[in-house]
Amino acid sequence: MPTIHSIYKGDLRTEMEHLQSGQKIITDAPVDNQGKGEYFSPTDLVAAALGSCMITIMGIAVRTHGFSMEGVTWAITKVMTDNPRRIGEVIIDISFPRDYTDKEKAILEYCVKSCPVAKSLHPEVKQTVRLMYPTPSPLPYS
Repeated sequence: MPTIHSIYKGDLRTEMEHLQSGQKIITDAPVDNQGKGEYFSPTDLVAAALGSCMITIMGIAVRTHGFSMEGVTWAITKVMTDNPRRIGEVIIDISFPRDYTDKEKAILEYCVKSCPVAKSLHPEVKQTVRLMYPTPSPLPYS
């Protein structure tokens, strides 16, 4: 049974429906490749899938190990290459709102490496992931 049903809408645009939930995603070709850039491009979705997969795996791990990661944010930079045109690198900066123990950090770092999307990408796609924990500020002097 299919997971996704899709239709080409014309003008370099597609619409995909997740059959289980009914949610839809529209893609558009990027401006640098003859598109309007009004929606995520297919390669944007790959980069977004990588980031959201890592965070989802972390969410499962923190639930299992009994700690929290609410408020985590991340920024993704997708770097395209030419000849052939493809994703050359995905850079993900993950910012944590609080610090963690060394054991908790090890769990979070393991999740980055165990993400199914990360394991599915071609080895030539460089994956740069930076986990940024807050640094405690020094106590003010009196």
